[in-house]
Amino acid sequence: MFGYGRNNFTWNGTLKELESSYPAICKERHRQNMTASPHSSGGLEVLLSTLQNAGDVESTLNILNVLDELLSAGTDRRIHYMISKGGSEALLTALVNTGRSFTPNYTILLPLLHLLAKVGHRDRRIGMKAEEAGAVLLTLNLLKQNINHARRAAACLWVIQVLSSSVSTANLIGENQGLDVIYCLIPQYTTKHLHTIKAAIHAFAALLCTKDNVCSVVSKGYISGLVRLYEDWHSKDTQHVALSICYALLLCLHKVTHSTAGRQAFISQGGLRVLYQTTQTCMLSKALESLVKPSVQLMRKCLPKTPLPLTSDQSAYTFPLPGRPHTVPDIDVTPDESSDESDEEAENNKETDYDEDLETDLNQLRIRPDPDRPKDLLPQYSRLCPELLHDFQELDLSSEPEESSPASSSSSSDEDSVLLNSFPPRTSRWDRRSSSFSSDSSPSLSASHSNKERATEGHTPGAALLEAWDFHSHSSILSTSPRFRTMVRKAREEAPPGQRGDEHDDVEEGGEESHHRTTIDRLLERHGACIPHHEPKLYRTAAAKTISIPGFNILAFPDFWGHLPPPGHEPMVPRKPNIQRQKVFEDVQRFLNTDDIINQVVFDLEDERNHFCPARGRKRTTFYTLTFTITFKHNEDVCYLAYHYPYTYSALKAHLKVLQKSVDPAKVFFRQQILCSTLAGNSCPVVTITACPASRAWKDIHQLRNRPCIVLTGRVHPGESNASWVMKGTLEFLCSQDLVAQGLREAFVFKLIPMLNPDGVINGMNRCDLNSEDLNRQWSKPHPVLSPTIYHTKGFLYYLNSIGRTPQVFCDYHGHSRKKNVFLYGCSVKETLWQSGSAVDTVRLREDPGYRTIPKTLDRIAPAFSFNSCNYLVEKSRSATARVVVWREMGVLRSYTMESTFNGCDQGIYKGLQTGTRELQEMGVKFCQSLLSVTKDTLYSRRLINHIDLDHNILDHKSHNCFEDDEPPCVEEIEYSTDCPALKGTDLDSDVNSNMANF
Repeated sequence: MFGYGRNNFTWNGTLKELESSYPAICKERHRQNMTASPHSSGGLEVLLSTLQNAGDVESTLNILNVLDELLSAGTDRRIHYMISKGGSEALLTALVNTGRSFTPNYTILLPLLHLLAKVGHRDRRIGMKAEEAGAVLLTLNLLKQNINHARRAAACLWVIQVLSSSVSTANLIGENQGLDVIYCLIPQYTTKHLHTIKAAIHAFAALLCTKDNVCSVVSKGYISGLVRLYEDWHSKDTQHVALSICYALLLCLHKVTHSTAGRQAFISQGGLRVLYQTTQTCMLSKALESLVKPSVQLMRKCLPKTPLPLTSDQSAYTFPLPGRPHTVPDIDVTPDESSDESDEEAENNKETDYDEDLETDLNQLRIRPDPDRPKDLLPQYSRLCPELLHDFQELDLSSEPEESSPASSSSSSDEDSVLLNSFPPRTSRWDRRSSSFSSDSSPSLSASHSNKERATEGHTPGAALLEAWDFHSHSSILSTSPRFRTMVRKAREEAPPGQRGDEHDDVEEGGEESHHRTTIDRLLERHGACIPHHEPKLYRTAAAKTISIPGFNILAFPDFWGHLPPPGHEPMVPRKPNIQRQKVFEDVQRFLNTDDIINQVVFDLEDERNHFCPARGRKRTTFYTLTFTITFKHNEDVCYLAYHYPYTYSALKAHLKVLQKSVDPAKVFFRQQILCSTLAGNSCPVVTITACPASRAWKDIHQLRNRPCIVLTGRVHPGESNASWVMKGTLEFLCSQDLVAQGLREAFVFKLIPMLNPDGVINGMNRCDLNSEDLNRQWSKPHPVLSPTIYHTKGFLYYLNSIGRTPQVFCDYHGHSRKKNVFLYGCSVKETLWQSGSAVDTVRLREDPGYRTIPKTLDRIAPAFSFNSCNYLVEKSRSATARVVVWREMGVLRSYTMESTFNGCDQGIYKGLQTGTRELQEMGVKFCQSLLSVTKDTLYSRRLINHIDLDHNILDHKSHNCFEDDEPPCVEEIEYSTDCPALKGTDLDSDVNSNMANF
């Protein structure tokens, strides 16, 4: 009468039409014991309630068929919506009610198990729900009863696989002989019942998510059996029809080798040799390529680790954090043999992710968290709005220009020391460190500085200057005297608060003449400052004031002299294919053939995880080795190597001074101030740039003080020096005489914090500050002492919000190490819910689409920008970043992270070319130009857009689909993961549908 199958039933009507078509369902709908009333519940709730209480086979089959048709069309959003309405509980209840009978009706059970597998795969709590409903052991018993019935066994296995996503559920199945039952369902090579065999292997792999089950598998010797099964299936499957079986067996081996005991058992049973031999065979056939990658990952993971040939992998320098004891960690040379996190920790993490699911909870996305500090602390940041406090007396016609210039361009202010003095004085902390650092200095450095220290002894601190080593005899390296730097610090500390706060250099003018001449000075006299916006002498003075933990006193000549972009563009070097796997093969071959070992440390992996482990145990620590070849173009040359074009803290300080001197104080309001002092005692500069009012008339002053703010920050991650080059382009453009720059200054007040992590930049860190924390994960509740720059930047944003000057745009400049081009990360409630598969109806959700204005504008005017790479997802893992916190807590619609590639572009006029400093600075200019799209005076902004130099060729990369990833796959992607990719939901659906079609 009724055939169950996807192609045999279609229902596109309403619930009312469903009632007239299927009276059986309507009869069930009006039963008295229904939990939902038809007047108060939707159609889905009625179907689910009827499913739990249906008494006849026809009604149940009809409901299951309708649900399957509804969930099969469209995206996973329908399944998530059904889960939110109790769909999983309804299916589990129906399963228990049907399966508990003495003779279960498999006409109902099979489609029910199929649907439960498809829905449960998307439900994060399906295991816990199944335990509460009593469906776990019931499903296992159904499997035991149908071992000889392939289709029924497959349905039970898929449900067991889905339920095993919970650690407690997987342990429960393992404790009741579930592992033994499923393992016996995996036979030697055969061509029959491949779907059931594949389902058994995936269910077995799913059960290996717990430590107890892995230990059980190891103790019973199942690892040897899995290795032999893989070898048998791989060698006998000559027609390549069972590749999915081989892949699933590799997945099992990946899971079981997560523990130390599993890896040891895998090696002792010859697993490495089997994988090495089978992979060599796979390399000969393109059809077997899918098995190569998981095999290589498994071999790399199981290859025994060698302790790093160092006493410790920790830094030789330590920084005592305020309020914490200064302890030097003991060195333990025993390799870390600890396994992964415990099952309980993993379960707790899953619970936390579910309870605080930011991506799918509309209320959490919309709610504005309470401020992390009282409002009484906010007025101290008023000093960072000098444009509101300045009286612009220099604009009075009776004033002389010479007298007015210092007033408008100077950054000195008695208020600048407010935040600086709110922290422990740098003297008390630094003096203790300086004595210990001086004793740690190398003898050669101490000896080379002794004469120079005596030479500066007779000078006053105000006259002292940075000293330079001889250019020829010391390989173009510059040096600073530690004694001189101490005197400079003391001079600043003894100075009045206003002079100490603004960091202005009285020494830079007076002492230069009295200093002895060096080759560097003669070079400067001959060539002058040949780099735009860079003065070597200012750089040298700024470097002398910089405080570093190791006590750095040598400057690299390229940093001192300045960087000039190369005249042409460098093409991106293509990466050779199969480099990673070849290096892994070499390591495995050396392990298998011990006679080939040369007993030396060999760094042979190109940008690849190596076989070293830390000397002192740290969980999940991995080391990588990068190998490269350099051809020196000149004999006896000195070559400097860097991850990216360097941009130092001293370069920023010198750059800001040059910019301050370059602007016309009657037209450009440029003010450099100190946000706060860092942990090491370095200052964090904040810059205000806007246009001076046309006059002191009330109308002009009012217009100035009502201009919206644009807040730009950068370099929170010290290793992302490309962000500083983008910021450099932004700063120079905003200080220029360009008509667009003038218009922007008249329209906005720019607040720029170019370097949020000065200590990290100074001390050569990659991502963290001196407190060993990623500062871009501290924005939710930044510590006022341990993360001062983030704390006070957030406080300043709070202050702007409190006085009704919430920034119109906030952007944090970053660098991206893997993706090409330049792109933005933004924030959107609607797109977050849509991409995360939330059950919230986003069609009716209204949201201001203004967050897309700037990305769309950049897509048209910036050749390096990729709109397709932009993303507006608010992830829980990014909830403490600047972009998300400023969006949620300050209500800034256009809150962005701008990511600039370390590599190059794959689109437009820069396609195939490396991204250098010229392109990065251009990106900083283009971002400023894109702000014209958010100005209030649209007519004026349109006239200014005509002044933007547009090459029509750059429009070739204009995006048409923002959800399409335009990043082409590499020849061989660098693989950082050690895990074999698990079965996807679409793959499971495909297997289930195939089994259903034959029913």
